Amino acid sequence: MNVRRHHISGLALAAVTALGAGTLSACSSDSAAAGNTDKFDVVASFYPMAFLAEQIGGDHVNVSSLTEPGQEPHDLEISAQQRAQLEDSDAALYLKGLQPSVDETVEQSGLKTKIDAATLTKLEDHGDVEHEHEGEEAHAEEGHAEEEEHARDPHIWLDPVKYAEVAKGVGAAFEKADPDHAADYKKNTEALVKKLDALNTQFADGLKNTKSKVFFTNHAAFIYLAERYGLTQEAISGLDPDSEPSPARIKELQEEAKADGVTTVFYETLVSDKTAKTLADDAGLKTDVLDPLEGITDKSKGDDYFEVMESNLTALKTALGAK
Repeated sequence: MNVRRHHISGLALAAVTALGAGTLSACSSDSAAAGNTDKFDVVASFYPMAFLAEQIGGDHVNVSSLTEPGQEPHDLEISAQQRAQLEDSDAALYLKGLQPSVDETVEQSGLKTKIDAATLTKLEDHGDVEHEHEGEEAHAEEGHAEEEEHARDPHIWLDPVKYAEVAKGVGAAFEKADPDHAADYKKNTEALVKKLDALNTQFADGLKNTKSKVFFTNHAAFIYLAERYGLTQEAISGLDPDSEPSPARIKELQEEAKADGVTTVFYETLVSDKTAKTLADDAGLKTDVLDPLEGITDKSKGDDYFEVMESNLTALKTALGAK
């Protein structure tokens, strides 16, 4: 069983779209540009990893992403061309457990520098939280649920504190792998961590005093973020955003919306908003986008990680009634 596919099936596969201006200027998905350059060549698994590599590496790195903008990261299957791209590079930066095809390819590669972000911060088991309200559906998929509950939630980049911990680890790995530019990597890492610390402060201050602490999402991608800022995430469809919730689950959420002052049902840019809008219409709620930031497309509310996270904060403040 592909545990990760069920655990975080976040973005439906969409047509590949062009990168917005200002995003990953050093990033290219063209394998010809990925390896054997005069720079430190880094292959990143998907956007949050590529963003770190680009920010920390600066002018010294050539970053390529295995996942195209608009492509669902979880279903990525590595091509022969991408395998060659990896072999020609100096380092791979990935998040083990998120993309099984990437994990296998990196492990089998002859790369000397393999940076697994999952080892640079603590990943939690959130399976039990996500299955807490699934009722009868949980019994129907008891075997799957049991496996998923032992899977670690990889959405660490949505928590600025955890993302900063990963950034520090990536910076240290770059310094070791490319010592000629270690001073610059160290300086860039410190600058990035400082920005992430400021973002954390923005979230903490912005969400400190709100009318409600509960928000509804299409699927359970924001548990780290919720835990960091004293909020509670309720996912409509649990692990799979494309699955239809049971009538009992819909009724439960409608009752909870009234009890907890929930005003908004969040959905994701690349996932159908049908279920979210159905619940919102039935319960008299609004809908809005909360972006899990697995990729940047022309539909994203921002050109990079920080802009989209700030957009997420604005959406949460509005939905929760920040004072």
